[in-house]
Amino acid sequence: MSSFKELGVSDSILKAIEELGFEQPMPVQEAVIPYLLKEGSGDVVALAQTGTGKTAAFGIPAIQKTEVEHPEAQFLILSPTRELCVQIANDLKDFSHYVEGLHIIPMYGGSSIENQIRNFKRGAHIIVATPGRLIDLMERGVVSLNTIRTVVLDEADEMLNMGFSDDLETILSKVPDERKMLMFSATMNKEIQAISKKYLHDAREIVIGTRNEGAENVNHIYYMVHAKDKYLALKRIVDYFPSIYAIIFCRTRLETQEIADKLMQEGYDADSLHGDLSQAQRDLTMNKFRKRKLQLLVATDVAARGLDVDDLTHVINYGLPDDIENYTHRSGRTGRAGKRGTSISIINMREKGKIRFIEKAINKTFVKGNMPTGREICEKQLYKVIDDLERIQVNEEEIEGFLPDIFRRLDWMDKNDIIKRIVTREFGRFVRYYQDAPELEEVTRKESEDAGRKKKERHRAQKGYTRFFINIGKKDHVQPVHIIEMLNRNVPGRVDVGRIDLMQSFSFFECPSEFAEEIVTGMNGINYKGRQIHVEIAEQRDENPDAGGYNERRKSYDGERKSSGRKTVRGERRTDKPERTEKKSRDSKSETRRHAPQRAPKIHVAQDDDFWNGFDDGDWRQFFRNDEKESYRGKSRNAAPKKTSSKAAPVKKKSRRK
Repeated sequence: MSSFKELGVSDSILKAIEELGFEQPMPVQEAVIPYLLKEGSGDVVALAQTGTGKTAAFGIPAIQKTEVEHPEAQFLILSPTRELCVQIANDLKDFSHYVEGLHIIPMYGGSSIENQIRNFKRGAHIIVATPGRLIDLMERGVVSLNTIRTVVLDEADEMLNMGFSDDLETILSKVPDERKMLMFSATMNKEIQAISKKYLHDAREIVIGTRNEGAENVNHIYYMVHAKDKYLALKRIVDYFPSIYAIIFCRTRLETQEIADKLMQEGYDADSLHGDLSQAQRDLTMNKFRKRKLQLLVATDVAARGLDVDDLTHVINYGLPDDIENYTHRSGRTGRAGKRGTSISIINMREKGKIRFIEKAINKTFVKGNMPTGREICEKQLYKVIDDLERIQVNEEEIEGFLPDIFRRLDWMDKNDIIKRIVTREFGRFVRYYQDAPELEEVTRKESEDAGRKKKERHRAQKGYTRFFINIGKKDHVQPVHIIEMLNRNVPGRVDVGRIDLMQSFSFFECPSEFAEEIVTGMNGINYKGRQIHVEIAEQRDENPDAGGYNERRKSYDGERKSSGRKTVRGERRTDKPERTEKKSRDSKSETRRHAPQRAPKIHVAQDDDFWNGFDDGDWRQFFRNDEKESYRGKSRNAAPKKTSSKAAPVKKKSRRK
């Protein structure tokens, strides 16, 4: 391996980077620096993981090749986020500490534009900017790019993911055609290839490692739990690693703040980092995390882009990102500088497929982790307390004057009592929490498969029965007995009732398939407490996705109101029999079976509506409007009906009192 001096780095820069602790160049630096320092070097596309030393790879040549005697801007470095912009500018200032007369100006949103304008007018050799703020200053006539010799796109893949392609077009159209372009990225996707082809000329491609491959020093582990247990799983994982120093990645700003708030309320050294915070708040949080005053940082992908920390022990994915690039960036934040790191993903069974997809994309194997038990966590925390006690350096001089009083106060306790009390004080909260906490149930492969099968079976009618949708539910104060009474009053003959599912705004019930036509015809248009009832068959044929009506698989409804006021459905048959409900021939045998006692109706009132949270009541609004007609209860012929037991098997026609 070459030294920085052998790469051609100047003495003034060597002195600065040696003071920063740079000893040997990293692979990307060894490949890029000598090429960029060479006269006549061209454009470059460098592919390397996050945290591999890319800033020094382009920053050192930029500093060394800048002609400080000329005051105009010569290098332009673009970054996707303000945090990364500040980080790059600070790193370049550190590298150029002994280079006299060099001016490096960061330009980013969220801070005073007036201060940035003043700093720029004093002189700027190297501009480090976010695209949005740079365009703002260009439009104000403050910044001109006519003198730019080299443009650097750092984190180019993330810049495109964040929608900066149009801004890049605007910026690059204002720099001279003969400029040099350097593009640094962690991944090579189609968008990166397209921008490389458009803006770079005969670019030299430098690949460190394998294209799109995950970092070598990172172990990938996933824990599969029920969705409701994700936060509890996160707590257990954090508690199991007492010395953890980690970023917890969340998908949204709201989720990020909620998780951070919960952790802080429960005594963890944690804080949040997301776009809703001011720049001052974000800077304060990042500085605390860099100095390890925080153990956990809960962050969104975008907000964490500028956070450059080399000694993270873990990255925790509180749910997987939607694309491979984000996972690669996340996991690449640990396992740096030759150290091992761990990327942990907490997933539910619906995300299992993503794991397999990411495995293939980054060419790494994910190991399924076993959720630590309460006892295992307590043991880990106990050993941490003991280790901390052993590492304490006692300064006799500082405490000598206090020791006599301390010994006098504690002389009634022996050594074992003192040790027990110290351990209890440091370790007690974990024992108190986990001694009563139930162990988390991990999702097994069989359970995952069974859940999928049960989900399908849950909405499938029993053999010989048809499942019907009705547009009233728990918010209408409907009970199973009310649905049975409506069937009893409006459907001729003796009809058996199977399963009844009451949802918030609608319900389902099952009846023998041979009565499907009579039920749809008899129930549609009646009134219940001022609401016009709509009933239809819930099961639609998969081969006819355009058929109207409720589709449980699509969880949607394709209905429309006709001018007559009657609620109808596209494709609804008014006179013909509904499909899949062929009427059986009523021979003597079928008639006997029809009137024979059936098993008791299976009435189910859904208590867990999580499955139905995806439904928007607005989708059903046209069927839930109250019609100003006389209500079901208001009809004189309907005296208060006698209560029907939910366990009664067949529904019989009741005689009415006159």
